[in-house]
Amino acid sequence: MRPALTRTFVSAATIIGLAAGSLAGATISSAASEPTAKPAASTQDVSVLAVNNLGLTVRRAKNWQCFLTRMGYPTYEHNGLLGKDSWKAAQRMFNRRGFNGGTRLVVDGIVGPYTIKALQRYLNTFGFGLAVDGIVGPKTLDAFWEFNGVPTDGPQCV
Repeated sequence: MRPALTRTFVSAATIIGLAAGSLAGATISSAASEPTAKPAASTQDVSVLAVNNLGLTVRRAKNWQCFLTRMGYPTYEHNGLLGKDSWKAAQRMFNRRGFNGGTRLVVDGIVGPYTIKALQRYLNTFGFGLAVDGIVGPKTLDAFWEFNGVPTDGPQCV
């Protein structure tokens, strides 16, 4: 429920409670309810994460960045922090290679449901069998983790 709407309902309930309490002979201090807790976040407080590793460690995220760069989609840094540049590179790859499901991804570096669907389609080409639903559930996280495993043969891209 929206915070403004919640405050309206709480205020109305408080007024009704005060009126009922005073009719029953209660004082305002005993009839008033406890103050409501402020919501943890409102829509105005929500912002896009600067880094979204989708559960990867720094080392595995570096593998994803190096993989994208080797595929021709440079992330500009291989620092293990999947920020906007890393996700823009992934979005460009998903668009170019047709994993966008026919809807061209906006290359903005934001990891939204369309980017997640493209990632799920991409991971499915490696046999992961994910539902393409745009939701970062445990199976998607596990598949992304496994895909970006630390290679045992050959040098790391750093």
